[in-house]
Amino acid sequence: MSSNLTLAIVVGVLIASGVTLLLERSLTRILVGIVLIGNGVNILFLMASGPAGNPPIVGDNPTSSMADSLPQAMALTAIVITLGVTAFGLALAYRSWQINGNDDVQDDVEDALIRRLAERDDTSTSFDDSAGGELDEEGSDTEGVDRP
Repeated sequence: MSSNLTLAIVVGVLIASGVTLLLERSLTRILVGIVLIGNGVNILFLMASGPAGNPPIVGDNPTSSMADSLPQAMALTAIVITLGVTAFGLALAYRSWQINGNDDVQDDVEDALIRRLAERDDTSTSFDDSAGGELDEEGSDTEGVDRP
């Protein structure tokens, strides 16, 4: 099976530019990045499906010449998912524009506090260990669990 080099380059450019835009702070650029990644993945699905064949209708065509319908179904599913994520992102961007007058993602104050505490290796003042529970190897609370 041979693949088209032009389509492979288009997929690479779309996904690379989409990831670059996804890392921006503006919600509008993030949305454009999501759409670019979605289109790149759809082209990748169609490229991976192989050459075009006859319609997959049993009885009309021999099974060896039928096109594989799974990549087409995956591409349609990816289109629907991208549309839903884009609609949700547009709602977020619109609401952010209404509230703040811009669509930039702001730094979270609590995240900055947690990052500073982690750098100093301190616990938060809001942490309450009055229950006195023990943690097992996975970090789960073992209070009320009988040990052998």
